[in-house]
Amino acid sequence: MNDPRHHTNQLIHETSPYLLQHAHNPVDWYPWGPAALQKAREENRPILLSIGYSACHWCHVMAHESFEDPETAELMNRLFVNIKVDREERPDLDSIYQTAHSLLTQRSGGWPLTVFLTPDDHAPFFAGTYVPPEPHHGMPSFLELMQRIVDFLGEHREDIHRQNYSLINALATINLSGSHAAMINSQPLDIVRQQLEQSFDERHGGFGEAPKFPHPTNIERLLRHWDGTRESGMADRRSLHMAVFTLEHMAQGGMYDQLGGGFCRYSVDDRWMIPHFEKMLYDNGALLALYAEAWAITGNALFRRVCEQTAAWTMREMQSGAGGYYSSLDADSEGEEGRFYVWTPDEVRTLLDDGQYRLLARHFGLDRPANFEGAWHLHTFRTREELAQEFSLDPETVDEYIDAAREHLLAAREQRIRPGRDDKVLTSWNGLMIRGMAIAGRLLERRDWIDSAERAVDFIRDTLWQNGRLLATCKDGRAHLNAYLDDHVYLIDGLLELLQARWRASDLDFAIELAELVLSRFQDADGGFFFTSNDHEQLIQRPKPNHDDATPSGNGIAAKVLARLGHLLGEARYIEASERTLKSLWSSLENTPYGHSSLLVALEESFSPGQSIILRGSPAAMQEWRGRLDRSYAPRRQLLSIPVDAGELPGMLSERRPQDDTVAYICEGLSCRAPVTDKAEFNNLAKTTP
Repeated sequence: MNDPRHHTNQLIHETSPYLLQHAHNPVDWYPWGPAALQKAREENRPILLSIGYSACHWCHVMAHESFEDPETAELMNRLFVNIKVDREERPDLDSIYQTAHSLLTQRSGGWPLTVFLTPDDHAPFFAGTYVPPEPHHGMPSFLELMQRIVDFLGEHREDIHRQNYSLINALATINLSGSHAAMINSQPLDIVRQQLEQSFDERHGGFGEAPKFPHPTNIERLLRHWDGTRESGMADRRSLHMAVFTLEHMAQGGMYDQLGGGFCRYSVDDRWMIPHFEKMLYDNGALLALYAEAWAITGNALFRRVCEQTAAWTMREMQSGAGGYYSSLDADSEGEEGRFYVWTPDEVRTLLDDGQYRLLARHFGLDRPANFEGAWHLHTFRTREELAQEFSLDPETVDEYIDAAREHLLAAREQRIRPGRDDKVLTSWNGLMIRGMAIAGRLLERRDWIDSAERAVDFIRDTLWQNGRLLATCKDGRAHLNAYLDDHVYLIDGLLELLQARWRASDLDFAIELAELVLSRFQDADGGFFFTSNDHEQLIQRPKPNHDDATPSGNGIAAKVLARLGHLLGEARYIEASERTLKSLWSSLENTPYGHSSLLVALEESFSPGQSIILRGSPAAMQEWRGRLDRSYAPRRQLLSIPVDAGELPGMLSERRPQDDTVAYICEGLSCRAPVTDKAEFNNLAKTTP
């Protein structure tokens, strides 16, 4: 047997930090690809497929317990062809085999995902998640499980082939849209509002029970619902309350990094106190946008602080020098989950004077029992307003004390051994953060955040856009893997928001090129879009996702951005593709609106398109006209300021010509008003939050 200290497997040639973490396992890992699949066929050996990601705590646990163990590795190498997959690089494979896991086990999946495939058709015949090295709660050990799997395959091969046939047929039917709806209606918007009310946690905010996830698409749905009812004169303040209450409690909880900014993946309890400590780019992009929008509605200083700290964390820790945003931070450091983030009161006391410590101890609960494995994870137990009253201080003084103490603690924490960072750049997740930075930068008037978003776009265009095709991932200058639907539509969404923050003709051109690829490479003739392109590797399923998970549904975002781009340009093909998507997926919207919030955004805008406003004039004059609009919440509005020297414009924008003075072109859907040259008239016509 090879000495694991000197063993190197096929993963050594990969770019994924997650795969490279396993490159020196004694397991003969292969990446997914022709070499491994052919080896399995030729040797007639089943495939052990392990899917995870760099920041995954239980992936690290199973790696240490099993994949680094020589005895376990020897059995894996003898019985199986072993394939390791980074779910962030290959979301297509993860989607397929997570769905298969659910069909086989009737349980939800997760990571690490452990799947056993037949060698000829790559169909899964057994699936699980984390498997312990020793028998536990009726579960066999990983060694026992592997031997049982091989024995079962040898004894029941025909039964397994029949099961595989049924499973592959079941996977195929998942994508069937059913009957193509002739008519759609807005009823799912009201139904999902009721469903969100039913699942809302009145005490702590959020939806459902522990573990509690942020669910940004649900919060966005509530804010947009409030906005729609406000416009009708019957504002649903309960909807606004549920969204704002949830955002407040998340920001005050331990899921939010109270020192460094940014949100962890989820809370293990229902009070948002103790997180699963990994930090993902996609969560923070979506939440940055939401907190900025909630600030625009409420003026809540807490929301502004969250935006400032989260944007600062993103640019400080998650943006490369070249401009792209990194993927995630691990939950673990020094082999322990959360070690980087927790404190003891004595550690804090040595860094602060007595006054600062007394205030901070009350603020973060250091005067209460330990809340995480004998240590203290910072969580807001007393708000700044409560502290001002308790200590008979004015609020400004409390802010100064807390902010100074926070800086001291943050500086000390920076000296600790940091969690690992997955420094690959994913196009899709960059699209989400570009959108978040653009929205927050516009609403909070932060040019540096808009600059950050533009740098990320430029990185993608320079590195991941090659020969008219978009690529999915890049690390250390090496970009590869054809991009997925999410990569294209999330990026279009980010570009459209960035165009509202600052005009760049190249960003609009890029969005149009991407939209054309979406139509030509991903479109289903029956309506909607597949997750993979029409020239993608043939797998046992071609997913067509419509349900929001941790990230929004690609079909939902596609339907939204194509309609928006279509209205801007007067491009009927885009609008029609959006409408076909909604009609083809209508059964999902009608029967299970909960979990389809991204599609519901597109549905809402199909019935009530927002304003498209094009300003032409000098930059200074246009900024004066749009000033109040930039600080208002209007989620369905598109507002572009195009300078007089912009040159030729595509589509209907070519008709939005500059005049002698500032001019505004205002449309709702494809219905447009006469050009407006009077600022007072413009202020009257342009809708904004009262």
